[in-house]
Amino acid sequence: MEQLNAIITGVGGYVPEYVLNNEELSRMVDTNDEWIMARVGIKERRILNEEGLGTSYLARKAVRQLLTKTGTDPLEVDALIIATTTPDYHFPSTSSIVVGKLGLHNAFALDMQAACCGFLFSMDQAASMVQSGRYKKVIVCGAEKMSSMVDYNDRSTCPLFGDGAAAVLVEPTTEDLGWKDSILRTDGKGLPFLCMHAGGSACPPSHYTVDHRMHYIHQEGKTVFKYAVTNMSDLSAQVAQRNGLTKENLAYIVPHQANIRIIEAVAARLDMPKEKILVNIERYGNTSGASIPLALWDYERMLKKGDNLLLTAFGAGFTYGAAYLKWAYDTK
Repeated sequence: MEQLNAIITGVGGYVPEYVLNNEELSRMVDTNDEWIMARVGIKERRILNEEGLGTSYLARKAVRQLLTKTGTDPLEVDALIIATTTPDYHFPSTSSIVVGKLGLHNAFALDMQAACCGFLFSMDQAASMVQSGRYKKVIVCGAEKMSSMVDYNDRSTCPLFGDGAAAVLVEPTTEDLGWKDSILRTDGKGLPFLCMHAGGSACPPSHYTVDHRMHYIHQEGKTVFKYAVTNMSDLSAQVAQRNGLTKENLAYIVPHQANIRIIEAVAARLDMPKEKILVNIERYGNTSGASIPLALWDYERMLKKGDNLLLTAFGAGFTYGAAYLKWAYDTK
């Protein structure tokens, strides 16, 4: 029996229409465009501001576009994995809502919570499922409504985050393409530095937690920055070294879009020129688990069959990882 490899055969995406730019944000909180651009490199972010719409809305928009672009019958989909930290509800899963809305009646669905590393973790799971031979079509979607847990009184965090979703179709091939290698880690060090203090079983909602603004993102930026640069760089270098990847044969690095300075530090560690780093943080901000697939969606037209891509991310927990993907198609 021939070896099965797991390839991405299409990308779909969606970002909300409403644009929150730095000028408008500076009227909401004590900040300005120069301060934000110098520190994180974000000019604007997309915000889902319609009443009653959550992450599942973003996800189903992205998945619907993916199904249309790839000509995939919803009934052919075997599984849907949604990487999200901002589910519509504690339960049921966001993926179950998307399955119901889009008629993926033959698919099982699950949510993956690995913060900003969610897409990498989900892709690794999907690749294993496809390589087993039991699954033919698996959709992986990163989707986040980060604005739902952003404190717009906190000048240190509110400029960072935006909303969006992107999805990929993962299928088998016998060609030497697809998800080739990965190193994924969770070290458990991150709780004090990056979390939402209340809302879970350890600290359920109460008048106290609401009054003390404990249902928003808490981040100690300097610590997170240090860990992100170190771990993304180290794992990216390890994946590159053991697969013979260099600046000559790597087409692009696709980093998690958290902070332009983190991205530049990782690129410098790998000695990669700017033109080989896929960056869209200026327009979308940090969309957590959606950021890497949104970059693939944005730059799909530039990718060619056989291109070597290095994906890397870092998130709460701490979770972090790097993966080697050989692109499987030319965009028509």
